[in-house]
Amino acid sequence: MIEATAATGRPRWEALAVLVFGACVIGLSPILARLADTGPAAAGFWRLAFALPLLSIMTVRTSGPLGRPSGLALFAGLMFALDLGFWHYGIKYTSVTNATVLSNLTPVVVTAFAWIFLRQRPRALFVLAVAIAVSGAWLMAMSKGGGDRLIDPPLGNALSATTALWYALYFLAIGEGRKREGASRLMYWSSLTGTPLLLAAALVLGEQIIPGSAGGWAACIGLGLMHVAGQGSIAWAMGRLPTSTASVVVLVQPIVAGYLGWVLFAEALGPLQGVGAGVALAGVVLAQWVTRPGAGPQPISPTK
Repeated sequence: MIEATAATGRPRWEALAVLVFGACVIGLSPILARLADTGPAAAGFWRLAFALPLLSIMTVRTSGPLGRPSGLALFAGLMFALDLGFWHYGIKYTSVTNATVLSNLTPVVVTAFAWIFLRQRPRALFVLAVAIAVSGAWLMAMSKGGGDRLIDPPLGNALSATTALWYALYFLAIGEGRKREGASRLMYWSSLTGTPLLLAAALVLGEQIIPGSAGGWAACIGLGLMHVAGQGSIAWAMGRLPTSTASVVVLVQPIVAGYLGWVLFAEALGPLQGVGAGVALAGVVLAQWVTRPGAGPQPISPTK
């Protein structure tokens, strides 16, 4: 008998397939950001700018007129702008694998924040999961893998790890906002809020704003399409699968990003970096398992 999802009665494998597809699409994000032929913040600007027309159409079709942004949508937009800015600079300075794995410490941060704000004492196993994830991140930061083209790996690693904090705050805001308004409306207004912030950051930092090649324009357009298709697929699947299951499955993202970084940029994993990546992801998976249904607060899926 084919297992069906509880929410829709449709085969579970369909939701899993869509989830894996969305995670693989999001795995293209660091590759396209590096190929954008612009500054890091400018690449984030183009990602949101090209996504906005599609998001506006989706919002009008599913929720009616665009209306006005809520305070949570504005806050989410600020956090997402910080997330993209820090992450894209992390991609510039360190390897694609390091930048993606370190930024995917988000579920650990989110769950920790939820426990702190809800005043719920962390379980011992969750504390162990955090320790494992942080240890893996430290190993990656200390490693020298990634090839010779890296500019400043320690700085890139620090920026990528900080990305997890901004992304955690973004998803906490989105999670609270979803209690009051639709997902497409939140995505639209948060993206619209983040667009001018990233443009302003790029101008202040003296970045190249306009892509310098046809390939750069293609990468920027690809970032916009990826933003809608990847996150849209994950959001669809998340409504049909347990959060704990989805949170683990989408960890295919750093695997895809790391593989493409190796193929396209010759970023081979050093032994210590490979061990660190595995340990960090194991810590994240353990954190998801500890917070599975019936075991405590639910984590939020680490999607980019």
